[in-house]
Amino acid sequence: MYNFHQFTHTIHKQLVSEGRHILYKNWQKWGSMYLTQKELSVLNDLKTQEQNCIEKYTKYAELAADEELKELFLALKQDEQKHFESLRQVLAGTVPSCDCNDTKGRDYAPKGTYKGKADSQQKQSDCFLATDSIGTEKLVSTEYNFDVFAADNTDIRKLLADIQIEEQNHAEMLYKYKKENQMV
Repeated sequence: MYNFHQFTHTIHKQLVSEGRHILYKNWQKWGSMYLTQKELSVLNDLKTQEQNCIEKYTKYAELAADEELKELFLALKQDEQKHFESLRQVLAGTVPSCDCNDTKGRDYAPKGTYKGKADSQQKQSDCFLATDSIGTEKLVSTEYNFDVFAADNTDIRKLLADIQIEEQNHAEMLYKYKKENQMV
């Protein structure tokens, strides 16, 4: 049985042999994997972003006048909750499996509630909500795109890349909603 010193020395030797020159003081064991402080920070920041998106889409679903947009916000909220839960699982030591073939953006076909209608206050308000949400999705997608390379674990990188694609799809769905409703 190893004592702590032998254990950390063995792990440090393994990391160095793999070209991962990380001092053992810079990583911690989480569940069955080791995460660096940078990885922990990135994952916690992304989890906060997902929590903010959940709260935003909850509020925006309440504010939206169009039922189609309300349903879209609620669907996006569910996706963000899945992302939040996936990040929570990683921080607890387990990397969940991911789809990596999401087609929601491509397949989304909204109905045009405001198509052919004059710009009403409701349409302008819904346009603002959709436009603001596209901006949020772009920012979050960019954050995932950047942060995917902070993860050393291949499965974590795949998960972050998958979530990044889903964030892009959210922006695409929101844009399709705006286009179908003559808001662009």
